[in-house]
Amino acid sequence: MKKKIVSVLILVATGTTLLAGCGNRNNLGTESDVADTSEEEGKVVNIYCWNDEFKQIYEVYAKDLEEKHGVEVNFVIISSDNNAYQINLDEALEEQDEAIDDDKVDMFLIEADYAGKYIKSDYVLDVVSDVGLTEDDLKDQYNYTKEIVSDNGVQKATTWQATPGLFAYRRSIAKQVLGTDDPKQVQEKLSSWEGFDQVAQQMHDNGYYMLSGYDDSYRTFSNNVSSPWVKDGKIEIDPSIEKWIEQSKQYADNNYSNRTTLWSPQWSLDQGPDGKVFGFFYSTWGINFTLMGNSLADSSAPEEKGNGAYGDYAVCEGPQAYYWGGTWMCAAKGSDNIPFVRDLMYRLSCDADTMKQITEDTQDYTNNQSAMEELAASDYSSDFLGGQNHIALFAEAAKKIDMSNTTDYDKDCNEQIQKAFHPYFDGDITYDEALQDFYNRMKALHPELSE
Repeated sequence: MKKKIVSVLILVATGTTLLAGCGNRNNLGTESDVADTSEEEGKVVNIYCWNDEFKQIYEVYAKDLEEKHGVEVNFVIISSDNNAYQINLDEALEEQDEAIDDDKVDMFLIEADYAGKYIKSDYVLDVVSDVGLTEDDLKDQYNYTKEIVSDNGVQKATTWQATPGLFAYRRSIAKQVLGTDDPKQVQEKLSSWEGFDQVAQQMHDNGYYMLSGYDDSYRTFSNNVSSPWVKDGKIEIDPSIEKWIEQSKQYADNNYSNRTTLWSPQWSLDQGPDGKVFGFFYSTWGINFTLMGNSLADSSAPEEKGNGAYGDYAVCEGPQAYYWGGTWMCAAKGSDNIPFVRDLMYRLSCDADTMKQITEDTQDYTNNQSAMEELAASDYSSDFLGGQNHIALFAEAAKKIDMSNTTDYDKDCNEQIQKAFHPYFDGDITYDEALQDFYNRMKALHPELSE
């Protein structure tokens, strides 16, 4: 039968080439031992995502599954700007029952901040009882990556990523101000927030900023709250969030930070060779892709030591363990390509050899404890981080992540409190005005909430 391709509107196709030079790594997995492909499948697999990162990973590590299953994969890429991705995905899922087979959503990706919305819905299949992965397949995944996407103990998504965070700092600045760039010795000075603040004063006295801007430390605080954002319909400001507000204001007033905001041009420049910022809180993807890219003096040249700040960074754990980001794969209810989805989920999120290879190729940290601990104990090293084996630090940090206080409101709360308090940090409004603005923003998005 001739393969049928249904034309789909792609609103925005974004992203950078993350896997260049990795080669074709197909056939690394052993999913043929778990997948029963005798089940009849549709000819088109529609995968919804918001940029082309997953598409690149798929094409390098799993594209051979198309031939095995006799299907063609169609990536529907829709930008997250103005919530466009979720809006379009929701419309497609609502029309799933009426859609012809080759138009159906087969798999879609989600992020942690809004995972609960989909995981608690009827649109997502149980990865064990419905998709066909086994508890043994999933046993090596980090527990927090399963907790985020579980509903009443039922896991409804799976990921190839684990995204623990670290503090990335400039070795040259550390040597000048602290007398050492050794990660263990730097960590001793940054192991508490009190020590972190003391080093911030030292950086200021030597003409440097401790952080670039207001949002840099946010996830370190928001991932360590002692209670949920919303309880019994009431918004609650956790002491850890209050600490972020207090510190960010202090750093702005004392010029410990450069007063930037996340993703702004100056924030990116602060990570480069002419930057005067000591360090940045970053998780796995941020260090390996964003920070590395921003560190280069010549982005068109090969990444090598001496190109800008490439090789001048190192990482340490910092004051608290945290995570930032991550992408999960969901199997859509009504999909006519479950055998393919099962094989794809297994290949990218359960097969230790594939996940180890992804880390070796890209320096990204993958969601397999055995594979990561093997690399942590090896002579693996990162040229970007001056020869450091950062996987060893990630492996320890990942074990400490606690997701017990997550709610369905986290994405909006995290975004809106940062937006509301930026003018306060700038000195343009009072604390009370910023707090009220936050409440107003949240109630506009969620009228059911109260202060």
